[in-house]
Parts: sequence; structure tokens; C-alpha cells
Amino acid sequence: MKVSVIVIGDELLIGQVVDTNSGWIARHISPYGWEVNDVQTVGDNADEIRRSIDRAFELSSVVLTTGGLGPTKDDITKSVLCDYFGGEMVTDTSVTENVNRIFARRGIKMNPLTAAQAIVPSSCRVIQNRVGTAPIMWFEREDGKVLVSMPGVPFETSTMMSEAVFPALRE
Repeated sequence: MKVSVIVIGDELLIGQVVDTNSGWIARHISPYGWEVNDVQTVGDNADEIRRSIDRAFELSSVVLTTGGLGPTKDDITKSVLCDYFGGEMVTDTSVTENVNRIFARRGIKMNPLTAAQAIVPSSCRVIQNRVGTAPIMWFEREDGKVLVSMPGVPFETSTMMSEAVFPALRE
């Protein structure tokens, strides 16, 4: 299976943050017989994200994205994915409950930006992120191709890839 990886965030392009997610994914995906054949880095720009997704789907049957999911105001990936795959933005109560549990466990009060993590495209299947607030979003096209959008925090990406994404892709 051919896999494309898109890492999203202005902080990657300006060198503020180093992309470790794509390398981790490539190292851990090959034992399954899958091949990362394309890695793209794009900023928080709707047109660039859409172009990257189009290119990735030309090359691969699975597209894995990391980053751009918030809770900062510049993170637009969820709305771009909603436009790309259709549907509308809705509040997923299971994500709200998950975020509330995480904040209660940490003993901190939730702010409105973090509460917005529960707003997801209706066109995706949500996979709970047990170690962070941004859920994993699974999109399937009519042609069977899949895009999985994950948070950019490396610990969250690696944990959720191992626990949820790899097993689901093998199905």
C-alpha cells in the first residue's frame, strides 16, 4: 500500500518546530509492507492544504496528515477537510466528554479554544485521542481511498498511530 504524509503548520515552515512525525510514520509503517512514497510540508493555508491532498491522492491510497487541528486560531485543517469531503461542522459529544476527562485529570479549567476541539466535520469518523484533545478524523472517499487526520504533537501522533490508526488500516 502506498501512503502519503502531509505535515501541516506554519511553525514547521519557519523552522520553529522540526517535523519528527513523518520520519516516525515512515519507520513504523514499513514493517506492515506499506511504503511512504510522498511527504509534504504545508503551512496553515487552505489552498495549499487542498493542493497537497489532491497530490497525495494522485500518488497514494492512504493519506496521513498531522497538525493543524488546534486549539490555536490559525489551525484551519478541520474546516478545510470539511470543505474537501463535504458535510458540515458539528459538535461531537464523545469528543467533548474525552476533552473534559483529560482536563479533569490534569486539574485545569477548559478554555473556549480547547472546547472547540469537539467541533468536527460530519463527514468523518472520529477516533478518540486518549492522550490529547484533538481527535483523529478518518475520511473515506467513494473510490476507497482514505485520509486520516491526526494531531501534530509527536507523542499523540505516535501513540494514536500505534493504538488506533495502524490496526484500522490493516482491516
